[in-house]
Amino acid sequence: MKICIGSDHGGYALKLELIEHLKARGFEVSDVGCDSEASCDYPIYAKAVTDIITEKKADLGILVCGTGIGMSMAANKVEGIRAALCHDVFSAKATREHNNANILCMGARVVGAGLAEMIVDTFVDTPFSNDERHIRRISYYS
Repeated sequence: MKICIGSDHGGYALKLELIEHLKARGFEVSDVGCDSEASCDYPIYAKAVTDIITEKKADLGILVCGTGIGMSMAANKVEGIRAALCHDVFSAKATREHNNANILCMGARVVGAGLAEMIVDTFVDTPFSNDERHIRRISYYS
């Protein structure tokens, strides 16, 4: 599975930890930036990840900023993107099963590295249910 990941300065340190975690699990990870903790604009990196997902160059995306809110708002502006802001394992599982979310957003100032890794693991390991009711519901906004 290919995973694309991006962050702004607020999510940079957590992004680096998640990249190492995902690589240790055997995933192919593409990092689109940012490249330091210097102040930058999160929409640039949200667009970089959404472009890769909509072009089908990666299976799933992860976006990290300070709260996760800005990234999720920016990503969800893009047609074909279903970005979910998750700060707990239950939400990560449910959004994959029910919403077929293709981008996970998190806030580095909200969750620590250990919880973030559990959220990421749940997100990438949970398949879409393919239940007719979920397919129907997604069709309203896909």
